[in-house]
Amino acid sequence: MNPCRSCLQPLAFFLALATLLLLAAASLAQSTNRQIGTQFTVTADPLVPRPHEQPCVVPLFANYTFAFFADTAQTFPIAPPSGCPGPWKKVVFEADFSENGGRQFDRTATVFFANANIYFGTTPEPLPTLTNTWHIERDVTDYSALLTTPQQGTIILQNCTTDCPAPYNTLLNGIFTVNADLEFYPAAHDGDEEGRGQTAPDQVLPLLQINGTGGINLPATLSSPTDQLSTTFTLPTNTEQAYLDVVSQSQGTDEQWFGCFPNDLASINEVYGCGNTAFRETEITIDGQLAGIAPISPWVYTGFLPDQWRPTPAVQTLDFVPYRVNLTPFASLLSDGQPHTIALSVFNQEDHFSETASLLLLLDKKTTQITGALTRNTLTSPSPVVAETLQGTDTVTGTINVTSKRNYKIAGYVNTSHGRVTTSISQQQKFSGDQTVDFDTVNASVLDQNTSVQTSLSSTTTVSGDEGTTVTRDNFSFPITVDFIFPVSTSRFGFTVATGQKYQASQQISRNGSLIHATSVTNSANASDVSPASSWQTYTSSDSDGGSYNCHIATANNTLTAVSRGCQDRE
Repeated sequence: MNPCRSCLQPLAFFLALATLLLLAAASLAQSTNRQIGTQFTVTADPLVPRPHEQPCVVPLFANYTFAFFADTAQTFPIAPPSGCPGPWKKVVFEADFSENGGRQFDRTATVFFANANIYFGTTPEPLPTLTNTWHIERDVTDYSALLTTPQQGTIILQNCTTDCPAPYNTLLNGIFTVNADLEFYPAAHDGDEEGRGQTAPDQVLPLLQINGTGGINLPATLSSPTDQLSTTFTLPTNTEQAYLDVVSQSQGTDEQWFGCFPNDLASINEVYGCGNTAFRETEITIDGQLAGIAPISPWVYTGFLPDQWRPTPAVQTLDFVPYRVNLTPFASLLSDGQPHTIALSVFNQEDHFSETASLLLLLDKKTTQITGALTRNTLTSPSPVVAETLQGTDTVTGTINVTSKRNYKIAGYVNTSHGRVTTSISQQQKFSGDQTVDFDTVNASVLDQNTSVQTSLSSTTTVSGDEGTTVTRDNFSFPITVDFIFPVSTSRFGFTVATGQKYQASQQISRNGSLIHATSVTNSANASDVSPASSWQTYTSSDSDGGSYNCHIATANNTLTAVSRGCQDRE
């Protein structure tokens, strides 16, 4: 038996956990309202897969209501279950939402454990007369380090009714009610290799909002490309691996950033009303040095053409999937005992973004100090290229295109208790945004605007140590298409719109040339508000262990009309 066989096991287990989070197979929004004829919010997303063991259920809060600005942030205690000591095989966060019938905007909801974000999503707009309900689940096993001792949690759901600014104080009456709990699944007997608790990060450290000094951590608001969400850490000197989970939510006129024009044409952007082109990305720095990027997901909220999104919202609208950035090549720098500042900013943003991020650390417990070096970092800031081919005077037609493409490599090594471990990350970032426009300059109105945005990031991570070499290949893409047609006299809003999304993520892990694990997820949705409104969503996932899921649902006239047989949630 190789005496170092266990040396890379934490890496392998952690990569599998990272896959679950990245691929949304374990970080999912789920509606249980899959009854033909329902108007309640429904998705094709699966439930979080559970172990067969009986969980210890810890209630977090019950019947918390959000009606006023004063209710925005409410706290709750978190205590580990006395009957299920860790490490746990799996920990699942569950929340049930409801909203009375009436009027209300879609709202952002976030949940924090010990100031670390574990849920970020938005709510659907209410039904006119019926009380709407929906269910959220998230695998939070990677955040188990926050749950070993009593902590404070926070749920934030900014809402208003009679305390809204006029005239909304007399129009809005939607009130949210939320219940939540945690399910702790104990590890099986020590002799059962599969049943042991998975190797989760040893520490989870939140980035606090700008000027944060502790207490309740709120999502940071970044209003310009120079704004940052930053926190200075003095980290453990035996940090062997480091990862950053990032959520970047677009707001204001950047809510539909994928439809923005170059600044010289922003004045004719009647649909979206924004400039700075259609390219955005989140940039991560360590002490001012660019250390990684996270693509901006084109999430669509139910307030943006509500007729499209009843009862099925767009992809991930209810539950955003964070993007995990591998910072392990910088582990030796972060372990030098000195303070280091980790910061996020949004490239090219015009309006504000809400940001959260958490640093996840794996430690070498057999030593108090690791050494090493960052050996390569060719990542540079993007330089998007813009091409405009507009023609005409009274009617202007043509295309606007913005592209960005980079290939870069970041590498480093750490000297650990089990030898030198080298991590090399090669990534390819691609972005293409195309706008086809038909603009009436005489009446200053858009006749047609067709948007197509392709966002992708491919990574190859090579980890070499005493055991050999582990290679992980990740592919992420999240394209969106939106077609606006003006004017349409029969439309509720004076125009019609068709939207398409296709989130795709896959991962393959090989060790010493042999495939040991693979996963794939595709989450697609199409919706149109052409009367009668209609939509469909298809969610498929598979893994090399034989797991698979394939669910398709369809709606018409704001009612669920079809549910495929594959929508039975896998265990």
